[in-house]
Amino acid sequence: MKKLINNIFILFLLTYASSCDQNFDEWNTNRVNATSVDPVFQFNLAVSNSTASSFGTLVYEMGIVQHIISPNSGVLTGANFNQDNRAATQTNWQNYYRNVIKNTKDVMSRVKDDASRNNLYQMTRIIQASAFMLLTDTYGAIPYKEGGAGVTDQIFFPKYDTQEFIYNDLIKELTEASAALNPSGKIETADILYAGNIAKWKRFANSMLLRAGMRLSRVDQNKAKQVVSTAFAGGVILLNTDNAVILHDNNYLNPIGNTLNSTEAANFYMTEPFVNFLKSTKDPRLGAIAVRYVGAKSGPEQTVARQSFDPAVQIGMPMGNDNAGAVKVAASLSLASFYDFSQIDRRRIAKLTAPNFIVTASQNNLLLAEARERGWITSGTTAEYFTNGVRLHMQQMASYDAASAISADAITTYLAANPLDNAAPLKQINEQYWVSSLMNGPEAFANFRRSGFPTLVANPFTGREVPFINRLTYPNSEISVNKENVGAAISAQGADDLATKVWWHK
Repeated sequence: MKKLINNIFILFLLTYASSCDQNFDEWNTNRVNATSVDPVFQFNLAVSNSTASSFGTLVYEMGIVQHIISPNSGVLTGANFNQDNRAATQTNWQNYYRNVIKNTKDVMSRVKDDASRNNLYQMTRIIQASAFMLLTDTYGAIPYKEGGAGVTDQIFFPKYDTQEFIYNDLIKELTEASAALNPSGKIETADILYAGNIAKWKRFANSMLLRAGMRLSRVDQNKAKQVVSTAFAGGVILLNTDNAVILHDNNYLNPIGNTLNSTEAANFYMTEPFVNFLKSTKDPRLGAIAVRYVGAKSGPEQTVARQSFDPAVQIGMPMGNDNAGAVKVAASLSLASFYDFSQIDRRRIAKLTAPNFIVTASQNNLLLAEARERGWITSGTTAEYFTNGVRLHMQQMASYDAASAISADAITTYLAANPLDNAAPLKQINEQYWVSSLMNGPEAFANFRRSGFPTLVANPFTGREVPFINRLTYPNSEISVNKENVGAAISAQGADDLATKVWWHK
């Protein structure tokens, strides 16, 4: 009897196990999580990370061009003292390779053979080209052909390409992508940049092509002329309604705004050269972007009750001072403390929800003013493009905050008093590009090196490593992991320091 019971029990267990095994896959299938993601959403992730808005750009690029500086050391060491701080020089590298290029490479591998997603493929090529342009402008030689291919091709130790090779290929990519965009194809309405508007994407691609062509102005003028004329003929962004801009809201904060409204609220100041440049021409943009907390003796005293937007009272922080030096220079100017210097207004232009611009109509008009002056395009006049560039940037101020809007009368008055100087047009055009690229540190840095304007005095800090910073250094993590390829790039390009110039910087 006992044996019969045991056999029945064993038969029950076998039947139950078989039943469980038959339904195992069904029971262990997650019916909630997505099994695939539309590549346009991965594309959007790349787009949203395509503005160099980070802690590192505050520490370096914005300071190198003398827009914004900090007197503090430690993690803020960088352009304030013209010293190398690889914890900050690596931020562009990490953001663009991890958050942009990794995703663009993957999206392109997923849709390249799908004719129905041709427009998405071309849009992704454009975003990837813009990312690689910023990276090579920042560091020089970088992993390009093999860069970001760890996911798609399992290349974990990518070789570096020269900047000359990269620029030639970027020009090809942008030209081909613009031509291949098809208004009759699938419109990617989920696209967060232009909602799939093909005409606007073409103008964006040609604007990046214009930028690439102008970068060559010192190394290959013939090619620069050809690229610029091609971009112009194809149509570039000329109106603020077409600007390539990343918008922010309470759920997706502006990274620089987040930094300047939290831990670093009292640590960054507008520079004396930039404030004085705007004051010298009574530029209404100073009142739109600057704030001074008059009489503040500490960060907590930088209150709304003390704030003044009056251009007449703005005072920029002189270059070359550490914390102790800033205290002394503030006292020499009869200020309450260095907290009394002017800042970029973190409640308007650097607020948490401020937009970030990749390419603007203002920048393009100013580049076209230079191109027209050089004879690289024949339509319009240098003065017309110049005037349009300045006006458009002043009008752009309203997109940051209603309180930063500049009236039409103020714009007209400024332009009448500050026409293009035919005796030094390239200087004046590129000074305005410097102003127009405020808050876009990498672009301001690139055009400053490319054009040689504005004429800035070298950082006078006594402990500086170089008079001017010409490039940022490679991340220590890259050097330790990809040592052989980094070493080859350094051997070809020059020392991995702040002094070495990139290929187009002559």
